[in-house]
Amino acid sequence: MLPAGQPKFKRRKADRPDEIVAAALEVFSEKGFAAARLDDIAARAGVSKGAIYLYFSTKEDIFQAVIAQGVAPNLDHVQAAIAANGQSFPDLLRALVAIISDIATSTSIGGIIKMVIGESRNFPELARAWHDSLVAPALGAMTGAIAAAQARGELRPGDPRQYAISLVSPMLLGVVWRETFVPVGAQPLDIPALARQHVELWLRGMLAQPGAAA
Repeated sequence: MLPAGQPKFKRRKADRPDEIVAAALEVFSEKGFAAARLDDIAARAGVSKGAIYLYFSTKEDIFQAVIAQGVAPNLDHVQAAIAANGQSFPDLLRALVAIISDIATSTSIGGIIKMVIGESRNFPELARAWHDSLVAPALGAMTGAIAAAQARGELRPGDPRQYAISLVSPMLLGVVWRETFVPVGAQPLDIPALARQHVELWLRGMLAQPGAAA
């Protein structure tokens, strides 16, 4: 038994910012930005509210850290896969879909996406931070990969950015569906299956050579 007054466990101070960010990711996902209180985040992280102010000045600062530490590393995996691509575009696309589907189903990112969409009018800085740090780089990477495939003659000509948006839209809709309608009784969507199906349909319409998707 621990001596009286001893904490149940000891935490290194260097770990606290990461624990606060991880707690904030969960609280923002569950409650949204406006309803999330610093007390909620502190309780989830197992620290005092005062401890939060040692590392973050405002709730907006915490959200910026959530993007940088809790979400952006997932984007790094996607960009690394594109940069290291030595495959045909169909194979690259199938690999990317597997990565993105895993992120969408195994992390709290869906709740954050719903929060940004739902609260962007009252907190435009959230949408701006999300767009500049995540959406623009991810869309840019996919646009570049599509343009490169067009230059190799793998894909039909056309606006690569528009093609990239049409490619990712069903996965985004699947995440929004799960976060918005499933909690009120709607039938769940199998997001990985939806993504795989859409990719195959997209490739059939986009490949320059029929049958190259096989």
